[in-house]
Amino acid sequence: MHLEYKERQLSAYFRLSNQLDLMTENLVMTKGLNHLFWNQSTSTIELEINHRQVKLAPNHITTATELQNVTFNTRDVQITCLSFNREFYCIKDHQEEVSCNGVIFYGTQDIPLIHLDESESQKMQSLFEVFEEEFDTKDVIQGEMLQLLLTRLIIKCTRLAKAQLIIKPNIQDASDIIRVYTALVDKHFREMKNIADYADLLHKSPKTLSNAFSKHSDKTPLRVIHDRVIQEAQYQLLNSNKTAKEVSHSLGFEDASAFNKLFKKITGCAPIDYKKSKKKLT
Repeated sequence: MHLEYKERQLSAYFRLSNQLDLMTENLVMTKGLNHLFWNQSTSTIELEINHRQVKLAPNHITTATELQNVTFNTRDVQITCLSFNREFYCIKDHQEEVSCNGVIFYGTQDIPLIHLDESESQKMQSLFEVFEEEFDTKDVIQGEMLQLLLTRLIIKCTRLAKAQLIIKPNIQDASDIIRVYTALVDKHFREMKNIADYADLLHKSPKTLSNAFSKHSDKTPLRVIHDRVIQEAQYQLLNSNKTAKEVSHSLGFEDASAFNKLFKKITGCAPIDYKKSKKKLT
């Protein structure tokens, strides 16, 4: 099984697969995606997340974020994986606990290992079967239906994680700083667009943030803010009747020309031209 959903306008991507050779290159998972792994086999599966050995027992789930490196030790692995990028799920507003920065991706002190008892395993299997059906349904609301199903899955896993795991934010190193910074940007990007504001929330200096990103990311802290703003702008332009000026205002810009300038810098075209060009594709 290897099922994919792609949406060109927002570059959204979602995948359900149990074929390791199609999910990985030299046993390394595709970067830039959040992953949810479910061991449905009868044997323990060994993998590395950020160079830490993880033993995933049968009927256990673990997750990895877009910031983490995931490597399998062998090709002889039977594992089911859901993978998605920020454009597919995180672009939409979700309650904090079930966002792509929520409990099961960023909220635990360690790599989460969530156990499914027999009853929960059956429920999860039924949900995954609905996922498969929806991947085969090609219509204009397919993406929205897949997002709803993913939200349901994350809610189920979040409830289990809160009952089984120690839920406590933990900032220890540069990669932790980046993930928490990214979560804060997702929450505050409409009203906060300066690095210093986020540095204050993290009780770090702007220089510390810049150093963390230079070590662990191909983006700068400012580019993370700008990308999140433009992702939301693209979503609103394509999924509402708002004008570019109205979108600008909703994103906290007092001067629409500043918004237009930023949009063109990131995308290469003005907001109105972006909307026209993408509408032609539908």
